[in-house]
Amino acid sequence: MRGAGGGIGVLRAARALLAAGLVLAISACGAPDAEPTAVPTFPTPAADGSPLTGPGDDGRVIPADCGRILGAPHLEAVMGLPLGSVAVRTTIGVAQPAVGRTERVSCRYTRVGEGGRPLLDVNATAYRDQEAAATQWRVNVEAESGEPREVPLGSASAVVFEKRGQAVLMVAHSTSNLTLVLPDQPLPGGKTRVDALVDLALRVLPNVSVEPATAPPSSLHTGPASQAG
Repeated sequence: MRGAGGGIGVLRAARALLAAGLVLAISACGAPDAEPTAVPTFPTPAADGSPLTGPGDDGRVIPADCGRILGAPHLEAVMGLPLGSVAVRTTIGVAQPAVGRTERVSCRYTRVGEGGRPLLDVNATAYRDQEAAATQWRVNVEAESGEPREVPLGSASAVVFEKRGQAVLMVAHSTSNLTLVLPDQPLPGGKTRVDALVDLALRVLPNVSVEPATAPPSSLHTGPASQAG
């Protein structure tokens, strides 16, 4: 009987050792600690929702998107309109080597939900050099109907035409020209059409021109040349 009991004890001990060996083997065969998985990161948009790239990142002087020339919220602020009430359309023009024009972008701003009532037209152009821009600005001023009145606008040359139904501001700065057409409409706080146009031009100019070495000539008189915008 003792022999049988001893055999049972040996068997139990062997089973315990076997179980312990299996546990050690499983632990040894486990996968080594993996390196932490890298979490992909993406650029965070600017707080105001604007693109991460700057206006000149595409190699242009005039951005090919009117939202980067004058964002709708800026026009809404100047004209006292509700947020989201202005739509904008961008039209890309072609170069015109005959007058040195390299870029042209036209922007039309309209009122949402009112049959597309026009609020503002902006025409921005860039030229091969400052002289070509100033020359074409004079040509366009001469071709405009009405009597021009010079407007102080920093280092830029600017004249305004006030007509029945609209006011037109024409600006030359460095190698760029800018024309803003503002139809008659109610303006907040007793603001005049010229006040609104100057305010808008000051917002647009940094986005469509480079800083000049010297300001372009402001004389409105020049020799004949073709009108090309």
